Amino acid sequence: MRKEILQNTEEKNKNDFTIGDMKGSILKIAFPMIMAQLVNVLYNIVDRVYLGHMEGDGRLALTGVGVAFPLITIINAFANLCGSGGAPLCSIERGRGNLKKAEEIMGNSLLLLLILGVLLTAAGYIFKTPLLYLFGASDQTISYADGYLQIYLAGNIFVMIGLGMNPFIQSQGFARTGMMTVVIGALLNLVLDPVFIYGFGWGVEGAALATILSQMVSAAWVLAFLRGKKAILKLRLPSLRPQAELIRQILSLGLSGFTQSVTNSLVQIFCNASLQFYGGDLYVGAMTVIYSIREVVQMPLQGFTQGAQPVLGYNYGAKKYQRVREGIRFVTVMTLAFAALCWLILMLFPGQLIRLFNGEKELLEVGIISLRIHFALFVFMAFQYAGQNIFVSLGKAKQAVFFSLFRKVILGVPLILILPHLWNLGIYGVLASEPVTNIVGGLACYLTMLHVVGGELRTMEQRS
Repeated sequence: MRKEILQNTEEKNKNDFTIGDMKGSILKIAFPMIMAQLVNVLYNIVDRVYLGHMEGDGRLALTGVGVAFPLITIINAFANLCGSGGAPLCSIERGRGNLKKAEEIMGNSLLLLLILGVLLTAAGYIFKTPLLYLFGASDQTISYADGYLQIYLAGNIFVMIGLGMNPFIQSQGFARTGMMTVVIGALLNLVLDPVFIYGFGWGVEGAALATILSQMVSAAWVLAFLRGKKAILKLRLPSLRPQAELIRQILSLGLSGFTQSVTNSLVQIFCNASLQFYGGDLYVGAMTVIYSIREVVQMPLQGFTQGAQPVLGYNYGAKKYQRVREGIRFVTVMTLAFAALCWLILMLFPGQLIRLFNGEKELLEVGIISLRIHFALFVFMAFQYAGQNIFVSLGKAKQAVFFSLFRKVILGVPLILILPHLWNLGIYGVLASEPVTNIVGGLACYLTMLHVVGGELRTMEQRS
């Protein structure tokens, strides 16, 4: 009995985020997560770079994969549902010293991932072709989009396990191990892509195969670590027993990350369909490149704010409210500074960035002006990421979900449909919807977070 108590105490004190400098604790977790997020972008970005430079049909292949990507994002959002819902809950319970419940949360999250993975794969094969046409595919690009998804769906379960369970490594403080999950898969994908696309001449199907094989290796790495000796919270068979209340909590908190991914895809779907209507495949191809660049610049924002979640959640669970305040200020300053730097680079070097994917003159001409409009107010995205992830860190699911829906569904989709008809804006109206949602949605989310969270922390400090 004494040995068990000592072991529990030792496990509780591992990676104790209430000790030491708050900024240092956040950076310790966030920096590897930023690197992991950037490397993770390689999975899809590298595919598009290689496909975009294929001789003859490179632009059509790039456009086809771009049309398929919103559907892939929706599928991956279900991995986010489990990972971004379960991992913050684990951090809060670990801060409270309740390791058994934390492990049960992790086990139930894995169970959800497995069930959802099977269901989504089956649904994807049944509905993929009509959905791709709905999402903006044309008769010229449907074969590329359909061919990519045909292979990708076969390995979807590995993608979901890797994406959905890696946050549980990071939430325990093993940020470098979590980074390696992504690095291993991305490097393998980087090697396999040219071999499969060019060497074997498999085109888009080769790109998809390289991706799922890489994700299979990443999933094996995650499961091996969470079953190993080094993990603080371990995957155990008894923890996989479904518990209705835990599943409800996981899904409730995970709805924020889920709705953020789904609504991003929803906006991209409406955007592609509108661009197809007003401008055709050329503009859909240009937007594929822009969304690819967007992934690169927003992933560090996402990685940093998500990296702060375990630290904020742990201190919140441990009732260290002054440290939570300090962490919120630090997250805000850092996200704003990075977003401003990205905005400057995007405005100064749009052509050089677009050429990384495709160098055709027509695509370059429409791509440069489209990129500058799309990213005109990108700085305000920092407020969205900071506010929403702070809500998630502290377990405030309703607010986090609302502001995911507010920015994209309540603002974004209607603007895409309405603005093209105002003052005959057409294509430019579709593009202008993004900067409007950035400033309105970002400020609304962050100012609400300050009011709700700030008031609660003040009340709790007075009580303690």
